Amino acid sequence: MGSTGSIGRQTLDIVRNRPDEFEVTTLTAARSWELLVEQAKEFQPDSVVIADKSLYANVKEALAGEPIKVFAGDEALSQVVTGSEVDTVVNALVGYAGMLPSLSAVRAGKRLALANKESLVVAGELIMAEAAKRNVPILPIDSEHSAIFQCLAGEVSPARRVIITASGGPFLRTPAEQLAGVTVEQALRHPNWSMGAKITIDSSTLVNKGFEVIEAKWLFGLQPDQIDVLVHPQSIVHSMVEFDDGAIKAQLGTPDMHLPIQYALRFPDRGDCGGQRLDFLQNPTLTFEAVDDVRFPMLGVAYDCLRRGGNSCCVMNGANEIAVASFLGGQIKYIDIADVIQQTLTRVPFVAHPTVDDYAASNLASRAIAAEIVAKLRR
Repeated sequence: MGSTGSIGRQTLDIVRNRPDEFEVTTLTAARSWELLVEQAKEFQPDSVVIADKSLYANVKEALAGEPIKVFAGDEALSQVVTGSEVDTVVNALVGYAGMLPSLSAVRAGKRLALANKESLVVAGELIMAEAAKRNVPILPIDSEHSAIFQCLAGEVSPARRVIITASGGPFLRTPAEQLAGVTVEQALRHPNWSMGAKITIDSSTLVNKGFEVIEAKWLFGLQPDQIDVLVHPQSIVHSMVEFDDGAIKAQLGTPDMHLPIQYALRFPDRGDCGGQRLDFLQNPTLTFEAVDDVRFPMLGVAYDCLRRGGNSCCVMNGANEIAVASFLGGQIKYIDIADVIQQTLTRVPFVAHPTVDDYAASNLASRAIAAEIVAKLRR
């Protein structure tokens, strides 16, 4: 799911390097139909899905000579994950669009390798309950959550707390008063990771780190005060776990997503996944510092949403998606992203125990209100 994005392409690298282990049954993309077609011709899946229905004819025509079924639309995304030939679903979709496919995969009993953090940000309580009911494994692909997962592997004692690391993004040392003039190009210049545009902006605002805190709560059964965030500019320590005896385990490695992707796909087995090896002599200094709440207010907002529960995290996600798209489109300033999110959170009605329909309604409401706020900011 999301085969044309950064995680999707790196997942296919692993499949390409291990043809005896993996077979692709379905590839999906939102709008990048030409790359989807290219991937389909190489990997010969049973089917492909293009989420944007207006691009269906393009994909259908380009694959006319191939024995590959072509589907389109968001509904198809949730349907293809339930196929009997599917063992594992890699959800690398971006944003709210990944939530229903994750839920469908879990309900169908499929092993879920999860890179779409919004699935658990929006509906973590529901998805984890469904996974527990069906004994379905959810294996994290995010480097931070993979690190926690690796640190917990083999342990019989629970974690006392987890420490998620954050690079600090491109504006770690930028004075707060200068953030108003940040350009899109500057915000997309991440110092350590090569990612898609949306997640790169989220990383720069630390919204992404807030979402990782929320995701960690659901993946590992933690309370908010058991999850800490430290800025670690080198991005070598991906996360740490502290136990009751004071021991702290950390997972270290170069900033390369192939490792956590392959770990999720091959768990519990490991194997060479290529890439650069960590050389401590080339990285003699690893530093850590507290998050600057003035420069990065969104991390605190995410904690507040997590503590409040209900549909709060869903609303934050919807508002963020609109705000980030508006910034990338040149409609608002960088510092307006936080303002749009905070205003939206005060205006969408709170739902304490949301259903799937409540999540959908909250998502639509948050987007509509955020768009209204963006329109006023543009004047």
